[in-house]
Amino acid sequence: MGIFTRFADIVNSNLNSMLDRAEDPAKMLVLIIQEMEQTLVEVRSSSVKTIAEKKELKRYMADVSKGITRWAEKAELAISKGRDDLARAALVEKQALEDSFVAQESELVELESALARLNEDIGHLQEKLQDAKSRRAAMNLRQKTVVSRIKVKKQLNKKSIETAFNKFEEYEQKMDRLEAEVESFDLGRSQSLSDQIEQLVVNEKVEDELEALKTKYKKAS
Repeated sequence: MGIFTRFADIVNSNLNSMLDRAEDPAKMLVLIIQEMEQTLVEVRSSSVKTIAEKKELKRYMADVSKGITRWAEKAELAISKGRDDLARAALVEKQALEDSFVAQESELVELESALARLNEDIGHLQEKLQDAKSRRAAMNLRQKTVVSRIKVKKQLNKKSIETAFNKFEEYEQKMDRLEAEVESFDLGRSQSLSDQIEQLVVNEKVEDELEALKTKYKKAS
C-alpha cells in the first residue's frame, strides 16, 4: 500500500509533518521519493496518451473540414446543373459534417484543458519531488557530517587516551628513577656498613697478632 492514495495527496502533502511523525525519517523519505517518481511516470504516460488523442482528433477534424468543403462544392455544382435535389442532398451531408466538426471542437477544447491540467500537475509533482530529493541530499550530508564528527571525536579520544597513557608511563619512569635514587642511597649505606664490619675483622686480627707478639716477648724475657 502506497503512502499516498491519490495524486492530490502528493501535491497537498506536508513533508515536514510526515517526516516528523515517521519513526525512520530517512526510510520514509526514500519511500516518498519512490512513490512520487512512480506517480510522475504515470502522469507523463497519461499526458502522452492525451497528446496522441489530440493529434488524432485534429487530423480527423482536418479531414472533416475538407469533407465540408467538398460537399459545398458539390452542392454548387448541382445547383449549376439545375439539380436542386442533388444540391439538397449534398448540403445535408455538409451539415452532418459541420455538426460533427462542432462536436469535435468541443472535444478538442476538453483535451487541451486536460493537457493544461496535466502539465500543471507535472509541474507541482516535479516541485514536490525536487523538494524531497533536496531533503534527502541534506539528510545524507548531515548523516555524513555526523559520522565524520564521530570519527574525529573517536580519534581525539584515542589521542587523549594515548596521551594519558604516555603521561602515566612518564610518571612511572619518574617514580622508577626516584626509587633508584633511594635505593642507591641504601646501597651506599650498606657498603659503608660492610666496610665497617670488615674493619672490625681486621682490627680483631691485629689485636690477636698483637697479643701473640706480647706473649712471645714475655716468654723470651
